[in-house]
Amino acid sequence: MVVLGPTGAGKSELGLLLARKFAGEIVSCDSIQVYRGLDIGSAKVSADRRQGIAHHLIDIVDANQYLTAGAYSRLAREAVSAVQRKGSLPIVVGGTGLYLRALLEGLSPAPPRDEKIRARLARTFARCPAALHRFLRRRDPPAAARIHPNDRQKLIRAVELILLERQPVTSTLTVPRDSLRGVRVLKLGLAPSRSLLYQHLDQRSEWMFANGLLAETQALLDSGISPHAKPLQSLGYKQAVNVLTQQLPLAGAIHECQIKTRQYAKRQMTWFRREPDVHWLENFGKNQSAQSEALLLVEKFLAA
Repeated sequence: MVVLGPTGAGKSELGLLLARKFAGEIVSCDSIQVYRGLDIGSAKVSADRRQGIAHHLIDIVDANQYLTAGAYSRLAREAVSAVQRKGSLPIVVGGTGLYLRALLEGLSPAPPRDEKIRARLARTFARCPAALHRFLRRRDPPAAARIHPNDRQKLIRAVELILLERQPVTSTLTVPRDSLRGVRVLKLGLAPSRSLLYQHLDQRSEWMFANGLLAETQALLDSGISPHAKPLQSLGYKQAVNVLTQQLPLAGAIHECQIKTRQYAKRQMTWFRREPDVHWLENFGKNQSAQSEALLLVEKFLAA
């Protein structure tokens, strides 16, 4: 079972309810909650809020490391299998679309990241942003048509794959994926009204900064985590780092966090609306009518 949706939609609340009602365990699908010490900014479910329900794939990686979608997929599939062996119901909860796709559909068996190549390509992009896209147009026109010239992350990965595989990235990515087998999946999606969601996200951004986000970020920096570490470039933490390094005033950081979070939620919904076979609940996860509808859907699914 999967509970998906944008940040702030109440996925954790709904997941906990379903876990209580149907003897389930939570398998997190969040690319920031995997990191130790990133609690407030990731809206991580605290131990007391878990109500004794087992949670998997939370606090499994140090913040100076990086967990790829492929690595997440392997760990998540192991967790799902372990929960099933115990006779419990695995409930995948989260809003990281790439992680979810990797878990359910698998990823193309492309080679892992090569940090030396990536660093070289990043320097090239910094000097001349158009250079990587020109290379891609020559070597793989379909990929160049698909990837925007300013999309640094996708450009670097595409060129990296061409250099590693010595073939167009389109060919590499069309190799069949290793989809999840032997598991029936019910997908529940939360889709509260955009205006109410944005209002909630604005309030949550203010709350984070007023309730320890700066201290949490400072503790990570004091432990030796680089301010440029990927987890600290995520929403909330990036703005907190900028406050602590005096690059942004507090009010400006909160405002930027609000804007970026709303934009992120919009991108998530665009991604998830393309996800097949989702039963959409047009409200927050804490809403009683949404919870009642979810319970009925799960009961019907489990009885089938």
